[in-house]
Amino acid sequence: MRVVSYNLRNNSASGELGAIADSRDVDIFCVQEADTTQLPHTLGHLTLSHATTENRLGLALYYRKERFTVEDSTTFALKKSMHDRVMSPGTQRLLGARLRDAETDRSFVAASFHAAPLTASNSLRRTQITAAHEELQRIGEDLPIIMVGDFNYPLFQNKLRAGIKDSGYELSLSDSVTYLRYKWVRGHFDFVTSNGFRIDTVKTLPQGDSDHLPILVTAEYDMASLAGE
Repeated sequence: MRVVSYNLRNNSASGELGAIADSRDVDIFCVQEADTTQLPHTLGHLTLSHATTENRLGLALYYRKERFTVEDSTTFALKKSMHDRVMSPGTQRLLGARLRDAETDRSFVAASFHAAPLTASNSLRRTQITAAHEELQRIGEDLPIIMVGDFNYPLFQNKLRAGIKDSGYELSLSDSVTYLRYKWVRGHFDFVTSNGFRIDTVKTLPQGDSDHLPILVTAEYDMASLAGE
């Protein structure tokens, strides 16, 4: 399964989505900071599952219709930061979809996530990440879960990794940094958390019109962890 996540920087990189989807043979495409009123219903072979409707900086998820069937999809509001209260980028920072995989006759949950910005504390972002995992489990109890997006968490990731592991998830970073706009905040902002998947690779793709670089995740079901289902 090939999953791409891309923060579009206020929709400025939206014109790149179709080319990325086709050239990378993407199965699931998650975006953040999109103008969802302007997003196309299809990106080549991908179809829009769902998009936020209340956000200025919106989320969306596309999927390969020939392989997957959408069983459920919804958006979630997470705990607000001061930035959210003052700047009002949107109330919905998580979008999840439960999909049925025709190749394996197995259901799983995929999600697009956008954490609070750097003006918030790492503690708040950890709270958001934990809440996001809990919300996704509600639409896919005991199912494999893969969540990609902009975590806004470039520093002190060992504490984040430990907390995620304690809750049954794995944190996977890409092979190079994903944010290059400012020298003093360069680092891994965009990554993946998962439960019930084996993450084979996370590759940072070339930079386009966004200050974030897209990431391409190659994942497989973790049959060892799912053997007891």
